[in-house]
Amino acid sequence: MRPNHLLAIDQGTTSSRAIVFDAQGHIRGRAQREFKQYFPDEAWVEHDAQQILSDVLTVSREAISDAGLAPSDIAACGITNQRETTVVWDRETGEPIHRAIVWQDRRTAERCRQLADEKTEAWLQEKTGLLFDPYFSATKIAWLLDHVDGARDRAQAGELAFGTIDSWLLWHLTGGAVHATDATNASRTLLFNIREQAWDDELLAFFDIPRALLPEVRDTASDFGHSTVDALGAEIPIAALVGDQQGALVGQACFEPGMCKSTYGTGCFLMLNVGEEAVVSRHRLLTTVAYRIDGRTTYALEGSIFVAGAAIQWLRDALHMFEKVEQTQALASSVEHTGGVYLVPAFTGLGAPYWDPEARGAILGLTRDTGIEQIVRAALESTCYQTRDLVNAIGDDASPPRELRVDGGMVANDLVCSCLADILQTPVERPEVIETTALGAAYLAGLQVGLYDSLDAIGDLWRSERHFEVKKSAGEVDALYEGWREAVERVRCGE
Repeated sequence: MRPNHLLAIDQGTTSSRAIVFDAQGHIRGRAQREFKQYFPDEAWVEHDAQQILSDVLTVSREAISDAGLAPSDIAACGITNQRETTVVWDRETGEPIHRAIVWQDRRTAERCRQLADEKTEAWLQEKTGLLFDPYFSATKIAWLLDHVDGARDRAQAGELAFGTIDSWLLWHLTGGAVHATDATNASRTLLFNIREQAWDDELLAFFDIPRALLPEVRDTASDFGHSTVDALGAEIPIAALVGDQQGALVGQACFEPGMCKSTYGTGCFLMLNVGEEAVVSRHRLLTTVAYRIDGRTTYALEGSIFVAGAAIQWLRDALHMFEKVEQTQALASSVEHTGGVYLVPAFTGLGAPYWDPEARGAILGLTRDTGIEQIVRAALESTCYQTRDLVNAIGDDASPPRELRVDGGMVANDLVCSCLADILQTPVERPEVIETTALGAAYLAGLQVGLYDSLDAIGDLWRSERHFEVKKSAGEVDALYEGWREAVERVRCGE
């Protein structure tokens, strides 16, 4: 009997998880492990790539077991990953030369300022759809080559390999046989020409990155080889690689231009499908590859918020306001409003549409009446206000979404979804499966191996779990949003 279950490896910023789906998109097994975050300096963030690999192998086997299956019962594996996070490793030993530099890391902010001027920024945006910001991989790669002894010479000699986390995992899952990435992940490096769909020699020269480091770029659904028996217990086809936010776009079945999703995890990422023509933003949003299938590229506009769920983790772990994230809904719902309190979670700067790497977080509007409940509610509402910042910009660049499909851990909180609908003045749809990042990777892998015959067939599987309508008036919401904008201006350091 032909295998019809799909393994999704979802390697995120704070945890590695694996989920087994059946062909209808139902979860049959799962496993997850959180891992340590390293903060060696102010606004620096690193991960242990070897720990990530070890955890991925463990949770993959555990998820298959949890589903009551054997590895040989898996039709294909799809990998979705935290994007931009940068690993450079030795091609001979497979060992990283340094801890991974995480997408949140701001150590190259000064270098980005040195490189940027109006002319070069326009040139960069036209080629890559991106901006000069330490968020992306290129300046992280250059930093590693310049700060690890001998790394630049070894890179030029072809002894080292670069990859985002997808490439790092693929290399090891295939026993070093495949050094590749997909177009969605490549499009986040500042080295990939999104119009020509290829690594760009001018960009490589500009950032001083040797081409010998780079992986091959393939379609999002493609043949990426097979896992070794040692890695996953069987030779499982690896049939899709996709950046986490693009994975969520697929998992939310946003296949038509104008469809929009927003994912709420460590950060928040809103993505609008704009079709087969790249749209350049006038509001410093990102133009990115949504997916590339059968050589045809679909593009998206994206707004990135660096801190969403991470603000809730901060309240729990640093300020000890509650023990479990699940308590936040009851705490925030116990008060009708924040009492004028705004929390601006600019712990690692501000993302779109501000792009201010020097901004820092603040809680504003505190009074003697302020309690934990108001601060927790302000943290949850900050995600909604940041989403409105993005929707306003996207609506001017393309068209405002008629509805917003939401996913990620935060949207299990009904208050967050209701608040989003009100602040955006737009209906919000929460799907039955909120693990849409992993689901998208699974669907793409299934498309590659023939479990699905088209994206339309995948779209037919999407199901809404709950619809959230707008309840507050536009005037009431606009007044609250104006308070948010004033709070943001208080913490900004950029021009």
